[in-house]
Amino acid sequence: MKAIFLTNVKGNVEYVYGQENIDKIASLIDIDKNVYCEDDVLADPEKFKDVEYIFSTWGMPGGGDISLTDYLPNAKALFYAAGSVKYFAPEYFEKNVRITSAYAANAVPVAEYTVGQILLANKGFYQASLLAKSKEHDKASKVSKAHCGNYDARIGIVGAGMIGRRVIELLKPYRLEIMICDEFLSDEQAKALGGKKCDLKTLFEKCDVISNHLANVPATVGIFKKEHFESMKKNSTFINTGRGAQVDEDGMLKVLKERKDICAVLDVTVEEPPKDDSAFYTLENVFLTPHIAGSQANEVRRMAEIVVSEFERYINGEKMIYEITKEKLATMA
Repeated sequence: MKAIFLTNVKGNVEYVYGQENIDKIASLIDIDKNVYCEDDVLADPEKFKDVEYIFSTWGMPGGGDISLTDYLPNAKALFYAAGSVKYFAPEYFEKNVRITSAYAANAVPVAEYTVGQILLANKGFYQASLLAKSKEHDKASKVSKAHCGNYDARIGIVGAGMIGRRVIELLKPYRLEIMICDEFLSDEQAKALGGKKCDLKTLFEKCDVISNHLANVPATVGIFKKEHFESMKKNSTFINTGRGAQVDEDGMLKVLKERKDICAVLDVTVEEPPKDDSAFYTLENVFLTPHIAGSQANEVRRMAEIVVSEFERYINGEKMIYEITKEKLATMA
């Protein structure tokens, strides 16, 4: 046995990889097509001593008291057909196991989702649709017309990583002004992307839509505060596909209760789903989706295809495009 599929949610391998990609991997390396979980490895360690390559996806074991790397002594590389590797990567780095991730593939649907929401937000879609559904057509029309539309609107992008940059790229066909808040981005780099660098305070005050794409790191926890939401332009929208923990939710909800003109489109919250008594369910200017921005349905195949391509580069002695290093991990979601 030289390679295995490893995840604690065994059905995810067929879901993400699909038979075509599983067969492609099997044509490249001696792989056991069975899917193994943490308990399988712990129950029969001898069986996994010769494993060199690991293919995984959502449900990858790690981050707990037990490190599977102790039971995979000959592991050389881990190919992760999903996004963030933060919770398990450190234990593999300690054993010099190389890791590559399909984070770039997962950025694509998040950016597409975001652009769709931005274009709808500038038409007042969210509030207007509720009014129209309640047969309040005149009010719905007035609400929509109070929004700026998608011509010369100002869009604020917080975080110019893989997703933020993709959003900016997808917005280029529209006549929009892009403002970017990212401490690691220079003025010249922001201009090259097609935007203008600014601080977070200015971005909230001046933009018609603010979209969060910050990395999930300790420094970003609670970065969006009550005063930011208080300063939002009339009829503006906050979109969050980053992490709920980056928002002072109590502060945001207090502002949303007072200001019916602004709204929040949230694909992520601190608790998912929010508690039953949360104001997220009762405020008419809060719009929730159940963490759907990332890869799902047919989109997951893109992640598997990236992993297979990375493995081909690896066995051919070529540089992997999406390899994760310790340094890179520190700035990633």
